Amino acid sequence: MAVKIRLTRMGKKKQPTYRIVASDSRRPRDGKYLELIGTYNPLTDPAQVKINEEVALKWLNRGAIPTDTARNLLSQAGIIKKFTESKQGK
Repeated sequence: MAVKIRLTRMGKKKQPTYRIVASDSRRPRDGKYLELIGTYNPLTDPAQVKINEEVALKWLNRGAIPTDTARNLLSQAGIIKKFTESKQGK
């Protein structure tokens, strides 16, 4: 099973909020997901991002591949850096 870390759109028309989820890549964008990792609200200034670091690292260690936008959000939170350091054994 190919797992991806990606965004699921929530909210109202013209007022999107997103959930950052671990999901099977073959499922639809807004379909059933495996686990909720965090939330992202781009409408606030600055954009509001809440990520559960333990859950994100768990899925990255299991081989989940983040999409481009999810990777940017995870790297802004410093999670990608911690993941690469743990892989290198530092």
